[in-house]
Amino acid sequence: MSWNTFGRVFRFTTWGESHGPALGVVVDGCPPGINLTESDIQPFMDARKPGQSKYTTQRREADEVRILSGVFEGRTTGTPISLMIENTDQRSKDYSEVAKAYRPGHADYTYDAKYGFRDYRGGGRSSARETAARVASGAIARKVIPEVEITAWVEQIGDVAMDYDRFDKATIRTNPFFCPDAETVSRWEDLVDGARKSGSSLGALVTAQAEGVPAGWGAPIYAKLDSELAAAMMTINATKGVEIGDGFAAVTNTGETNADPMRPGADGGVAFEANHAGGIAGGISTGQPVTCRVAFKPTSSILTPVDTITSEGEATQIQTKGRHDPCVGIRGVPVVEAMMALVLADQKLLHRAQCG
Repeated sequence: MSWNTFGRVFRFTTWGESHGPALGVVVDGCPPGINLTESDIQPFMDARKPGQSKYTTQRREADEVRILSGVFEGRTTGTPISLMIENTDQRSKDYSEVAKAYRPGHADYTYDAKYGFRDYRGGGRSSARETAARVASGAIARKVIPEVEITAWVEQIGDVAMDYDRFDKATIRTNPFFCPDAETVSRWEDLVDGARKSGSSLGALVTAQAEGVPAGWGAPIYAKLDSELAAAMMTINATKGVEIGDGFAAVTNTGETNADPMRPGADGGVAFEANHAGGIAGGISTGQPVTCRVAFKPTSSILTPVDTITSEGEATQIQTKGRHDPCVGIRGVPVVEAMMALVLADQKLLHRAQCG
């Protein structure tokens, strides 16, 4: 059985393939009475869509969303919300060689091993094109959590990292790399363009932060907020690692340096002096910003010849023609934001169901 649904109370199910006529998502569990139109969703789609710079795939898709159900007179009805996004710029002929041989690092071989055949046109369901549906559903999730502000950015591409001393949140949406450090943008331009021209690709590290999450969201043991976030991020194409808070850096801390000291806050609340835990303790939000980092591997579809085998098991080499992201992590930023919104919306509704 294949699993195409994520979430517990606020659930979404994506459908469609990279080179099919359309793809989309069905969102179930959304509360009724929320104002929702296509124009509420489109800005997030525009941030993810391809072809906006030479640093991403040159596939041209408008990524316009149509609401097919679950909304009446501009408000959600509480019934399933169906969204559709048409594919308009497929070039399936670019994948004639992929039909004969597997791309190392991609899902070609494993899909074939599981199902006995595969959709080689752009990878079918394994294509990052599927994430357009996630971003659309993430826009609805944001409507469920208006108290939360979610922001993600690229922290590192290849071996070049941004400088947090120059962090400027206002800069993130002003450049093609979602970079909050303006001085690093020019270095990434040369780096990514060089990879593109050489027929190679690069990995990236994306950081996400949710501000305004109240204390109490999440559940102990098997529905922890951090485990749900980790699972959500690992479902994104090309993701190979997730860190919550300090993540692996916590290994070098001691108990006293890793603790998040607490003191009395305003109006009888709590004030924290650090946030090594990433806003989550025992699987439940602390009221601090919830933070996570997502590692994206280099794009597997590259023009550089790579050793592989054919579907008959014969040795060969493959060059993946077509239009591909030289750094898939760049367009991963809106997807990471969407997945964080979807998890938080689900956890808010879970909390309300149990605790009122």
